[in-house]
Amino acid sequence: MSQRPLDKPILITGGAGFIGANLAALLAERLPGVQLVIVDDFRVGTFETLIDAFDRRGLTPFDGAVLPISLTDVDPLDLIADVDPAIVLHQAAITDTTIADEREMLGVNTQTMRPILEGVEAVGARLVYASSAATYGSPPEADTGEPFRLSSAGKPNNVYGFSKWLMECEHRRFDEDRAARGEAPLQAIGLRYFNVFGPGETHKGKMASIAHQLTRQVLAGDRPRLFEHGEQVRDQIHVDDVCECVLAAAGLGERQNPDVTPTPGVYNLGSGRTTSYAEVADAVRRGLGVEGERFATEYFPMPESIAAFYQSYTCDDLPETERGLGWTPARDPSAATAEYAAWLGARSEHAIETHGGGA
Repeated sequence: MSQRPLDKPILITGGAGFIGANLAALLAERLPGVQLVIVDDFRVGTFETLIDAFDRRGLTPFDGAVLPISLTDVDPLDLIADVDPAIVLHQAAITDTTIADEREMLGVNTQTMRPILEGVEAVGARLVYASSAATYGSPPEADTGEPFRLSSAGKPNNVYGFSKWLMECEHRRFDEDRAARGEAPLQAIGLRYFNVFGPGETHKGKMASIAHQLTRQVLAGDRPRLFEHGEQVRDQIHVDDVCECVLAAAGLGERQNPDVTPTPGVYNLGSGRTTSYAEVADAVRRGLGVEGERFATEYFPMPESIAAFYQSYTCDDLPETERGLGWTPARDPSAATAEYAAWLGARSEHAIETHGGGA
């Protein structure tokens, strides 16, 4: 995928959200003067996330365009035609996995995908879009403790995962239509995000990462709380690694293997390592410098309503991503979690005792 001169904007849907704002800041850092166009309905995203993301990188304030609209209220095909971007980074979605309204979830996450693909095709742009590890549900690899193979997706445990799976299906059908016309695949890449954590997720509320939630609990002077008995294992990945992979997939950024040209398709985006929730709690305590019974983990039963769709094990099959995108993560999840907890602690109003053995 040859790099197109960026004399046109980069369009980021969901650009005021957790990952979208971090992407905008990384692009501004790597490509000074780049034209950024943010589309966000501000259901969860906020201007504060953009401000904080640019500030964290020591950049001048964000001065791009912000379109406060939902992709369900406009025709994405027309929107892309109006912006005429070089690259579309499609991050917009309902990401609350506990929402059970199937009509709403599929309408927002899935039905906008086809016109986005058509819009990208019409203007000759590249597309990188956010899929999810929720597309896997509980595949056979979850029982054997193996990395999730790309082919194992398609039987998600909730409608959120199903909506992301259907996005990939639209992508696949679109390329099948192009192949029938004798055309090459669209320059489009889907990335199945695993558990992303890091700066910028404060406004996600209950959908913030386990690292964020446990850190906030400890900073409030409480014991970290986990479902019994902290044995749930997830592939945790820092948001900076995620953003680097997105840029590599877009033909930008710093690929670890520059000889690899990003190949259109769908890939996992995780660390390729497993970290138990108990290990996350340990990393949080290390980062905050706390110890003792006062901050020992409190375990409680998982509610049946959550257990019905909960993924107790996820792990990225990283070699496929390395081959297709020439990219590998740079951060160790445990060390990055401790660093993140320390970062949150330094910005917290709460003061905690660094050796919490007492009451």
